[in-house]
Amino acid sequence: MNRYIIRRLLIAIPTLLIISVVVFAILALAPGDPMSQFAANPAVPPEVRENMRHALGLDQPWPVRYVKWLTEFLQGNWGYSFISKVPVIGLVAQRLPNTLAVLGVAYVVSILIAIPIGIISAVRRYTLFDHTATAFAFIGYSIPTFFSGILLIIIFSIKLHWFPFIYDSTLKVHDFSTLMTQISQSIMPITVLALFETATLTRFVRSEMLENLSLDYVRTARSKGLAERVVIIKHALRNSLIPVVTLIALGVPTIFTGAIITEQIFAVPGVGQLLISSIEVNDTPVVMAITFVYAILVVGFNLVADVLYGALDPRIKYT
Repeated sequence: MNRYIIRRLLIAIPTLLIISVVVFAILALAPGDPMSQFAANPAVPPEVRENMRHALGLDQPWPVRYVKWLTEFLQGNWGYSFISKVPVIGLVAQRLPNTLAVLGVAYVVSILIAIPIGIISAVRRYTLFDHTATAFAFIGYSIPTFFSGILLIIIFSIKLHWFPFIYDSTLKVHDFSTLMTQISQSIMPITVLALFETATLTRFVRSEMLENLSLDYVRTARSKGLAERVVIIKHALRNSLIPVVTLIALGVPTIFTGAIITEQIFAVPGVGQLLISSIEVNDTPVVMAITFVYAILVVGFNLVADVLYGALDPRIKYT
């Protein structure tokens, strides 16, 4: 197992380097200039703009800038934002709690709901519960988040006035009243994200459970006189979770980058909104930091999923 992990980590290094080079090159060669806001300002003399470009390293070839960025990043320095002139790691740290409070909670809720529903739906195949769960899964998966988000705003904010549709990031939770306010403003974005994720996971869990419930080893377990609950949970569910673990593990990195569409709809100042605004103004250090950390998380959780395979299925051996 240790040899396998070390080999995967060694493979991950060139993979991440290639990803970083490609992303940096695209950002460097894309149309637009981080200094365009100053170019449009006649009060900023040309020599001042050139000095700023020199200070930010924008007058150097992009390969040179990439090497400098990578060296600093490996030392824990994510650089400074071209636009806000503050450390990138500070910007991300400022936005990350809002993303975790919405997307992180929604992801956990969707997992806790989807797995039981998928199991029961597969065990009670073609019953009313199964038809209802299947219909819910297809509807939740088919409705885009921007549509469901706007629909919830119209119904629960504009018509019923139950929840605020603008997320207040300045809110500090210090008593029961502010806690309820925080919960109230988080309900709709969490619902939108949880609806989509629950529908996706439910379909996968049900499909895998149905496939495993019809296999010989499950019939053998039943023929031995094992309780139905033991057969389902210990035998069928354990093997069914192998592809589901991959889906869940690959979804965890998205918590860091945020839900771009949902954050835009509900004005949640999260990492996703920061990424979009940074792309619009060619703020390379911010975009590179978020993108590269996301790539690291994807590679890392891929490895975590592979390791969990061995725990779920003893037949899988890593050498």
